[in-house]
Amino acid sequence: METDDPNRRRFLESALAGAAMSAFPLPALAQARGHGHVVVIGGGFGGASCARTLKRLEPRLAVTLVESNRIFTSCPFSNAVIAGLRDIADQHFGYRAVAKQGVALHWGTASAVDRQNHRVVLSDGSTLRYDRLVLAPGVDIRWDGLPGYSEEAALRMPHAWKAGEQTLLLRRQLAAMDDGGLVAIAAPANPYRCPPGPYERASLIAYYLKTHKPRSKLIVLDAKDAFSKQRLFEEAWKVLYPDLIEWVPLSQGGQVISVDPATMTLVTDFASHQVAVANVIPPQRAGAIASLAGVADRSGWCPIDPTTFESTLQKDIHVIGDAAIAGAMPKSAFAANAQAKVCAAAIVEMLAGRQPDDPRLINTCYSLVAPDYGISIAGVYHAAGGQLTDVTGAGGISPLDAPRSFREQEARYAEGWFKTITTEAFG
Repeated sequence: METDDPNRRRFLESALAGAAMSAFPLPALAQARGHGHVVVIGGGFGGASCARTLKRLEPRLAVTLVESNRIFTSCPFSNAVIAGLRDIADQHFGYRAVAKQGVALHWGTASAVDRQNHRVVLSDGSTLRYDRLVLAPGVDIRWDGLPGYSEEAALRMPHAWKAGEQTLLLRRQLAAMDDGGLVAIAAPANPYRCPPGPYERASLIAYYLKTHKPRSKLIVLDAKDAFSKQRLFEEAWKVLYPDLIEWVPLSQGGQVISVDPATMTLVTDFASHQVAVANVIPPQRAGAIASLAGVADRSGWCPIDPTTFESTLQKDIHVIGDAAIAGAMPKSAFAANAQAKVCAAAIVEMLAGRQPDDPRLINTCYSLVAPDYGISIAGVYHAAGGQLTDVTGAGGISPLDAPRSFREQEARYAEGWFKTITTEAFG
């Protein structure tokens, strides 16, 4: 999948720039008409983008967004916060543009879904009736997924996989650590939110250690033998952080099987690692409302129709973003944004009694290995065989052995990528 083909690079750049419109065909936008009430639960990249797209495609449609937090804290770029390169305030986004577009905002949480009567039960006891329901609940931590790890343990061994206080806690722990300390990252087995995230985090923590605590080391204990953008990350580590990062894969005993927060110890099949700072990224599942709505299967994730994102388990309920089982499409913010637009277009068509068109979806993901060193991957997906699959030859990754100027350019592109997805979701 590696390529330095300039035509493909131009495709990837144009895909990023045109992502707002490329997820669905223009004729469908021009013809979309219909009425009804769509309730969207979850105001992250998927939910906010879906709510805004619904109103843009069909202004007469009533759309209500249910979200528990008035300020959204972005996970993308939060690794830069951990490394002291970015302020947490730069990760904060409000919903003023969402409301201005005509979306009704309900601050609170959904506690149940009455599927028979098409009603969402809210935590304050009120209800919202829907014609179509969109769930964008993100992920929840599986607190039973790793022996010794719990919500209390996360106060000593932060996961920082939901941006906010956990992000700041990990940052403070790194700042307080003595030079010469050992930092560990426990990376989970697939699937989980943001496949390259643990390795970007390892890179930026290594940058922090190199510049502030050069006698310190970092070890990545991994429950996998391969990971996203692996060759690009490893190439960068050799150049930027030689002898600072150690990656231990599953086949070499990297999987963490238990933790002891009291002694700051991570246990694998072959060794115990006592560390100064432990970032434990545990197994995950779809957000709680997915199970309450009956759209999560035994895996904890939500099977969907790849054309409409309607649940295959419950009629008239759609699932987008990290919670969905989206085939080859990864769990990422950009993927959630693309799925949101396809789902919104499908809902408008379905409410109008028309058949949605088969979509093409794009995912583009940038990772920072250092403030001036970026790498990327992109994919294009279509519905085939009941799931989302790669469009052969349409994706690509940053070329190996690229000059440093190319990596610097990709770091700048990462800033534009972040601005694109946050603007589309939050304005």
